[in-house]
Amino acid sequence: MAKQRLGRGLGALLPSDDQAIEMIPIQKCRPNPYQPRKTFDADAIEELKTSIIEYGIIQPLILRRSIKGYEIVAGERRFRAAKEAGLEEIPAIVKEFDDNKMMEIALLENLQREDLTIVEEAIAYKSLIEELKLTQEELSQKLGKSRSHIANTMRLLSLPAEIINYINNGELSMGHGRALLGLKNQDDTLLVAKKIVKNKLNVRQVEQLITDMNGKQTKRKTKSVKKDPFLKQYESTLREKLGTKVTIQKNNKRGKIEIEFYTDDELNHLISILEK
Repeated sequence: MAKQRLGRGLGALLPSDDQAIEMIPIQKCRPNPYQPRKTFDADAIEELKTSIIEYGIIQPLILRRSIKGYEIVAGERRFRAAKEAGLEEIPAIVKEFDDNKMMEIALLENLQREDLTIVEEAIAYKSLIEELKLTQEELSQKLGKSRSHIANTMRLLSLPAEIINYINNGELSMGHGRALLGLKNQDDTLLVAKKIVKNKLNVRQVEQLITDMNGKQTKRKTKSVKKDPFLKQYESTLREKLGTKVTIQKNNKRGKIEIEFYTDDELNHLISILEK
């Protein structure tokens, strides 16, 4: 399926082709301070550098003047590749943009790239909403994206930082992240995320796992029994040692330790630990 075009697109924001192209010293240029992309693929930069060495920069960068030279409005990948290629000057169109327009163009340029991670996309949405004082509905109309997509994407940013890193580096998918958001006991989120990565669980398996965990959580709340703090500490110790959910129940007559596992491999791992 072809990627949906953004509502206004960059064409409505960037200058037309008939504007003057200037050769700007590369040392006077610096990245856009509103650039949402935090990492640039080294292989992609290397490929672009090779192309620039052979053919030059075909599409000029868009710059704006600043106190210390120029800020890149659009074209940071070309700028980085040009530096790698040893260019001393780059072709550019210099325009006057305020900070809001700088941010809008930088975010739109990145949102139109297919290799933007879902976390970078979420950060871009959040930045546009906060800095440009937009509602999700207004942003939806501006970008040509559904409001639900924007809302669901931004919800990923409410996950713990370590899980966001898992999603950003591809160890977890957006589907995994959305499933984790449905976990009633958010204290278990990181533990479940590590289990997903370790056992390579797919989204359907994770959804079933969380449904089961939520069901048990509901039953525990129904009982509403206040647990001895010493038992809670023992649970925490065993959870860290075994790497899975552990529940200790005790009354005046007897006690029970419940150790959860979700795959045969995990069962074998637990047995090997207990046999030591």
